[in-house]
Amino acid sequence: MSGGLAAATVLEKVEAEMMYRAESGAPAQVLAHMGMASARIGGGSVLVMRRDVTEFWNKALGFGFDEPVTAELIGRVCEFYREHDAPMAVLQLAPAVLPDDWDDIRTRYGLEPGGAVVKSTHDLVSIDPPKTDLRVGEVDVDNARQWASTLLRGFGMPEEGLAEMTAAVVGSPGFRCYAAWDGDEIVAVGGAFVLGDVVELWGGTTLPSHQRRGAQSALLATRLLDAKAAGCRMAVVETAAEGPGERNQSFHNVLRLGFSPQYERPNWVWRPGRQVR
Repeated sequence: MSGGLAAATVLEKVEAEMMYRAESGAPAQVLAHMGMASARIGGGSVLVMRRDVTEFWNKALGFGFDEPVTAELIGRVCEFYREHDAPMAVLQLAPAVLPDDWDDIRTRYGLEPGGAVVKSTHDLVSIDPPKTDLRVGEVDVDNARQWASTLLRGFGMPEEGLAEMTAAVVGSPGFRCYAAWDGDEIVAVGGAFVLGDVVELWGGTTLPSHQRRGAQSALLATRLLDAKAAGCRMAVVETAAEGPGERNQSFHNVLRLGFSPQYERPNWVWRPGRQVR
């Protein structure tokens, strides 16, 4: 895998902006009910959801490009989480931005390894057409709530609060949302977020009842074709890294569609109460 600073700048910034807009753009009542807050610190996106039971939405990413990663920067991020009573947080930093003293910094702030994701890209030159017996297309605001429900159920997440937040991205600037239908039922979903000439693909999941029918490959292909038609030059996607003896079907789906892995990015988990030396 490659993973230089120039490439990481593009790949990290588009994901960070997508996450920032998705969470900060939630309806006001959802922001209050879920205990949500957001900030831009050191050029990165720092996102809090106090009532997050999934350990997914408390996330900080996009660092190391507007200013270097230092102990002072990580301290500001951790302090933001403490101020907002976050139950935990995941800091995601590309390998290219980690300083030589990263082990000292992460030890100081009690950051523990917590899995990793693989960043992969597609040049949008050659795209296989979608193949599935399901109907695949873009979702409009009338179907936003059903789309959000399918996304959350597919990932095993509760719908309370999260469904309203997720549905709000449908029709929002930069976002395009897609689904696969079996009759009138949405059974698989995927999102796209365009920033400049780069598209971030996110939220791909299929309900267990409709897996192995080509839904995710078709949704990936459809999003790639639409992004190319819109003038994008590159697509980016994240999938969970495979551990020893593991096989992540999502990762192999994107490889089959022509994506190329760029680098593996570790997660660093922060929890309150860990002593700072």
